[in-house]
Amino acid sequence: MSDSSTRPALITKVIPDSICAEMGFDAGDSIVAINGQKPRDLIDYQFLCADEFLELEVLDAKGKTHKLEIEKEYDEDLGVEFETALFDGLIQCNNRCPFCFIDQQPPGKRETLYLKDDDYRLSFLYGSYLTLTNLTEKEWNRIEQMRLSPLYVSVHATEPDVRIRLLKNLRAGKILEQIKWFQERRLQIHAQVVVCPGINDGEHLERTLLDLAKFHTGNIPAVASVAVVPVGLTRFRPAEDELSAVTPEKAQEVIAQVQKIQEVLSQGKGKRKSSKSRCIWLADEWFLIAGLDLPQAADYEDYPQIGNGVGSIRQFIQQFETAFAKLQPLQVESKRKLIWVVGNAVEKAFEPIAHQLNQIPGLEVKMVALSSRYWGQNITVTGLLTGQDLLEALQGLDLGDGILLPSVMLKQGEPRFLDDMTLIELASALKTEIFPVSGVEELISMAIGRLDAEVKL
Repeated sequence: MSDSSTRPALITKVIPDSICAEMGFDAGDSIVAINGQKPRDLIDYQFLCADEFLELEVLDAKGKTHKLEIEKEYDEDLGVEFETALFDGLIQCNNRCPFCFIDQQPPGKRETLYLKDDDYRLSFLYGSYLTLTNLTEKEWNRIEQMRLSPLYVSVHATEPDVRIRLLKNLRAGKILEQIKWFQERRLQIHAQVVVCPGINDGEHLERTLLDLAKFHTGNIPAVASVAVVPVGLTRFRPAEDELSAVTPEKAQEVIAQVQKIQEVLSQGKGKRKSSKSRCIWLADEWFLIAGLDLPQAADYEDYPQIGNGVGSIRQFIQQFETAFAKLQPLQVESKRKLIWVVGNAVEKAFEPIAHQLNQIPGLEVKMVALSSRYWGQNITVTGLLTGQDLLEALQGLDLGDGILLPSVMLKQGEPRFLDDMTLIELASALKTEIFPVSGVEELISMAIGRLDAEVKL
C-alpha cells in the first residue's frame, strides 16, 4: 500500500468534538501507520479508517512516537484534516501540451503554480483532469481493485495521431483502448475535449465526440459525460507553438457543430439505452465568446460537468434569483456604494444580477467587467483576473465603500491572486476595503453589509 517515498500524514486541523480531539490530537501531529499499513494518500487513509478497530502509530510534533488503539463505529470519521491529500508526493505530468496553462505563465512566481498535476488520485478525490499517459501497471491495478471511479480524463482527440500531436507523447494514442478498459470493469470517466482550432476541430472533433458517445451506454456508461471546452491562451505561451485563439466566428461554428451531434445522438438514445439523455456538453465559455445567450437551466440536467464550466454561470444566476426572491424585502442599514468586479466574459450574463442588486433601497452596485492585460486576453473569465489587472483598471476610480471580489480569483485558502499579488497589497494600493465573496449567499450579505444575513437556500 505504501513505498519508501511515503511520508507520515501531517495533521493541520483537528475537528472539535471528534474522536481525535477527544484523544488529544493536535495540529502538527502525524499519522505514520494504520493497522500496520502506511497510507500513501487520503484514499488509503479513508479505506483503512473504515474499520471498527484501529491501531495507530502517531508521531507527535516533538518527534515522539505513540501507539494508540481506537474502537469506533464502522466508517466513523476520526476528525482530522491533512496538509496534503498525497503523502507520497504528486504524480506529475509527462506530456508537453502546447495549451497547458502551466506553460503559459511567466517565470518567477510561487513554486506551486508550476507543478503539473497528472495524478489519478486527485482526479478521483477532487475532479481534476488527467491524461492516463503516466500510469504504471501497479496504478491501473489499484484503480480497479479500489474501484476509483469516476475519474476525469483529458481526451482532446480519439484519433491516435491527433492526440499524440496535442500531448507530444507517444503513449497518448492509446486512449480508446484505455476507455475500453474502464468499460470492461464497469468503471467510469468524465471526459473533456479542449478544442484547438486547426488541430482537433472540424472533422476531428466530430470523430472524437462520436467515438466517446459509443461508450455512453448501459446503466453504468464508461463515458458518463463529455465537456467541450475552448482553448485558453495567454501572451506568455511559447512563441513557437501552433495554437490559434478561438474567435467569435469559430465559437459559433463549434456550437452549431456540437448541437447538431447532440441532436443526432438524442434521436438514437433509445437504441443506445443510455442512463442519461445527453452525453456531450458545451462549456459556457463558447456562448460567451460567440455572443450568444446561455442555454436554460433545464438544458444542463444534473450539471455533470459543472467543474469544467458547463452550466456554472446559469446555475449561479438561478441560485441568485432564488435567494433574492426568498429574502425580500432586502434593505441596507445605511447607504452603501460598491464596485463588483467580474471578468468581461460574463458581463452580459450578469447584468440582470447587478440590476436586481440596485433595486435594494440604499444600495448602489456598479459592475466593472474587465479583460486581462496581464494574460493578454480580450475576453477573460473571472477566475483569471489578477491583482495587477484590478489595480490598473480601478486605480483613480471612485470605489465607494469597497469592492465585491469573487473569491474564485484567489488561491484556495490563501488571499493571493494568480500574479502573486496579495489581497492586502491590492487593498492598500487602491486605498479601499475588499470583500471576497463566494457564491450568492456571500454576494448578497456583503452587498447589504450584513455578514449575519440569513441567505441560506
